[in-house]
Amino acid sequence: MYSNEIRSAVLIVHGTEAHSFYFGKDAYDNMINGSKYIDNKEFMPIEGAVHTDLYDGGKNNAIPWDKLEAFFGSNLK
Repeated sequence: MYSNEIRSAVLIVHGTEAHSFYFGKDAYDNMINGSKYIDNKEFMPIEGAVHTDLYDGGKNNAIPWDKLEAFFGSNLK
């Protein structure tokens, strides 16, 4: 299966300062390029966050709970 054939909702959350940020960005780009299933896909970069900030909110409360709730609320029915 190719990633651009995924029909399920996908949310990729990544801190912009994480050393692996490009992995998430590249995965998202590959998933939507040439796909007809893009309405339920989202890439959510978290400005200034490193990987561990997204475990529990980190020292700057980086997790955008409201955005996560909105995505799941509209895509998990």
